[in-house]
Amino acid sequence: MIGSLYIGGDSLLHRQPAWRKLLVLFAAGIVLFVVQAPEILAGAAVAAAAILATVRPPLRALRRQLTGVAIILAAIFAANAVFADWGTAFAMLFRLSTLVLLALAVTMTTRTSDMLEVVERVLQPLERTGLVNAARVSLAVSLAIRFVPEIFARYREIRDAQAARGLAGNPVALIVPLVVRTLKSAEEIAAAIDARGFEGAHPSGSASGRTGRQGGTAS
Repeated sequence: MIGSLYIGGDSLLHRQPAWRKLLVLFAAGIVLFVVQAPEILAGAAVAAAAILATVRPPLRALRRQLTGVAIILAAIFAANAVFADWGTAFAMLFRLSTLVLLALAVTMTTRTSDMLEVVERVLQPLERTGLVNAARVSLAVSLAIRFVPEIFARYREIRDAQAARGLAGNPVALIVPLVVRTLKSAEEIAAAIDARGFEGAHPSGSASGRTGRQGGTAS
């Protein structure tokens, strides 16, 4: 089952409205990609880690979320060190680390349903022009938010199973089952949405309402 990253609590970040946290996260992303100095970006990464620490996430959950990301960041760092220079590599590492930590702090302190409600409200003006369907976009965002941790969980499950079979060094034995399972789940979810006749044209059928009832408030 695809689950929520939300962790209940009473920290300062928990008490902030979803729109404010998402706005700050968006602004931070812009600023981080404007700043180029590794020293400043390193300080930002430390600050982001301190912010995440105030949420007091369970260490097991934190390790589960950051393990896969750390591998990706290490690969990006190595690529930049080889094809660019050390300054660029460290700047990119600190920049992405800051964004990941801030995003994790936001998702751990914000219910999925609250985030989707913000998305729908932001898209309402565009919906009036006929350019987008706010409820459909909100549903797509909901599925993306929930599918990422599920893919990581399946990756770990397949990796452990293949290691037990002596196939730990075979990338094909890992990637193929992961892709097949992911596509199968996507097909099942699409069939479930079609079976429910989702149209996204009425507020009562909005994605945020359904998501909230289906577990967006899980702690």
